[in-house]
Amino acid sequence: MRHALFCAAGLLVPAAAHAQQVKLMPTAEVRLRYEHVDQGGLPEDADAVTLRVRPGLAASWKRWSALVEGEGVIALATGYNDGTNGKTRYPLVVDPENIELNRAQLRYAGKDGLAFTAGRQRLNFADDRFVGTAPWRQSEQTYDAVRFQYGKPLGLNADIAYSWSVRTVNGRNGTGARPVSIGGDNLFAVLGYGTGAGTLSAFAYLVDQDQAAVQGFRLSSQTYGVRFAGKQTLAKQVSLGYVASWARQSDWHRNPNRYTADYWLGELNLTARALSLTAGYEVLGADKGAALTSVQTPLASYFKFNGWAGKFGTTPPAGLRDRYGTVGYGWKQVGPLDAITLGATWHRFDSDRQGQHYGDELDLIAGVKRGRYALSARYAHYRADRFATDTDKLWLQLDWSL
Repeated sequence: MRHALFCAAGLLVPAAAHAQQVKLMPTAEVRLRYEHVDQGGLPEDADAVTLRVRPGLAASWKRWSALVEGEGVIALATGYNDGTNGKTRYPLVVDPENIELNRAQLRYAGKDGLAFTAGRQRLNFADDRFVGTAPWRQSEQTYDAVRFQYGKPLGLNADIAYSWSVRTVNGRNGTGARPVSIGGDNLFAVLGYGTGAGTLSAFAYLVDQDQAAVQGFRLSSQTYGVRFAGKQTLAKQVSLGYVASWARQSDWHRNPNRYTADYWLGELNLTARALSLTAGYEVLGADKGAALTSVQTPLASYFKFNGWAGKFGTTPPAGLRDRYGTVGYGWKQVGPLDAITLGATWHRFDSDRQGQHYGDELDLIAGVKRGRYALSARYAHYRADRFATDTDKLWLQLDWSL
């Protein structure tokens, strides 16, 4: 906290000297969400109604900028297990009441894509698979960090960050295995080269979960890999996107496990006017079949991966293979509405070793947007076979941003 406030306050010196040139801009986000969870094996269903407010103030002066942003979460209906309230008869909905400093950062943006950011900030690398902000949760995951970026999409580019503390989604009342923050020497680096066909990049994610209560240090890992992602126009309003990635993960720092496991991803996305079709195959490999010796991604934006029901935030000991397909359709400017979107995703989950079928999942979404408002409804149905229990989740959400 002290580091973050110090970095953001650093802009006050030039601001005082050049007050007439400093631009101030308020920022604000509001999200109201209802979440219902019916999970097999638990005696009660969860019903959570939470309201999140993020007020902030941004200041800019020449190539410098600063941002201070707060975050408050209020539970309007409390029939759920938020991970810290002890209501274990209910399914888990990790949206505890909270009030905290979400971001406090100082940033310099120079020429040729050069940028330096220090303080409490958002870190998103590539597709958020290994490092992200978990934006789906009401309390965002942010990082006390310094970050260096250089380059533009075409040509050589680099993105390097060092983080000494991760502010979790558990809020200020987090404790034990769900702490407020997790300290450690985290290093994230991506070096890429962009061409017309796509960007080829090499990455290294060194995750240091330096807190004994969090799985006894067993989530500390080093991951090195390569990724290629691009998009090509096939015809007028028709394009094909593609992603291929491979990585190898092993234990790091104080992790008592000794393991090595591979990660694979292949994905194609076809867009034709308002229609979008996606097919993908992701593998989080396993080593010896012991707990936490498969590929783990504790800093990922989990909701984006492996189904909205959230069964695979921790990769099973036998690993995970996720075959998925998505179909989406969107309309723009429909009557008074700016946009309408519909989507459906199907997942088949299997183990990486021992040939187990974990289960299947169907995810549905419908959303509308008008001006600063966005309204969405989501539904997830996980049908268990050899892993976890049948689960149904329903969300209704209203967003507003300044």
